[in-house]
Amino acid sequence: MVSLPSDTFQCGNSEQAQKLARLIVNDKNQARPQIHCNPTLVAIAEQKAKDMAEEGLVSHFLNGSPNTRLRNAGLTLPSYYGDAMSNQVEALAGGYQTAKKVWHALKSSFSHKQHLLGEIPFYAEQNEIGVAFFKDYKTPHIEYWAIYITKLSGDAQKKPYGEVPDKGLGIVTENGEITPMQQ
Repeated sequence: MVSLPSDTFQCGNSEQAQKLARLIVNDKNQARPQIHCNPTLVAIAEQKAKDMAEEGLVSHFLNGSPNTRLRNAGLTLPSYYGDAMSNQVEALAGGYQTAKKVWHALKSSFSHKQHLLGEIPFYAEQNEIGVAFFKDYKTPHIEYWAIYITKLSGDAQKKPYGEVPDKGLGIVTENGEITPMQQ
């Protein structure tokens, strides 16, 4: 585990992804006391970014929901996390050239900011992160960003929350935040 903040925090499939991870980890409003880089989450994020580029879109539902994607990769999410069509773990963006620009856009989105900075207790307990960046000039958004932050645990854990938040389906693109009704 890394005690925050850390200018040497390395977590991502590329230099750009690592810069974004450091921006998340070192943000002055980061509510988590620790964040651990999870290589499996990095690999899942990288595949997600590549899948989005291949399809030419930024979407939470390529090859299953975000929570399902993690479970299908063999990770054990808390049993109180949602199943199909649920997202307590993933943040996506497309069309931002730099980590600094995408971080500014993500922090401008209420649901992304809550998740990535751990602003509510449910998200604050998530301390595993993986970040990826993929670039393909032949695709509509060119730059694709995927971030997973989650808690990993066994199914025996009790649900400590009356209501489990769902990050929702909104995504962030160079044209601003897109909500499900606009997709």
